[in-house]
Amino acid sequence: QVQLVELGGGLVQPGGSLRLSCAASRSIFMSSAMGWYRRAPGKQRELVASVTAGGGPNYADSVKGRFTISRDNAKNTVYLQMNSLKPEDTAVYLCNAHRVLFPAYDYWGQGTQVTVSS
Repeated sequence: QVQLVELGGGLVQPGGSLRLSCAASRSIFMSSAMGWYRRAPGKQRELVASVTAGGGPNYADSVKGRFTISRDNAKNTVYLQMNSLKPEDTAVYLCNAHRVLFPAYDYWGQGTQVTVSS
């Protein structure tokens, strides 16, 4: 069973920062584009940021300039550095491992709560 282990959520004031991490098995990590999605109450799940196996990042417009995604191939871990957090960033953040080539797959972490509130 594939496991994506997420760490780093919590409560932060507006303008603050948090860093999320997601660790995967090496075989999955090196074969996957890694991404962070979020699901806010009453809203659909949305892509926040993703990074390909080759390292190319992609961001939702709402987080550009504030969030940074990075991957550490030596640690099989992807990070999401979140700065200048806003109340509208409040959501459950989910790590995703995605592969389009055979064998294609999507694996998900359990989710970590991020709450931005004063």
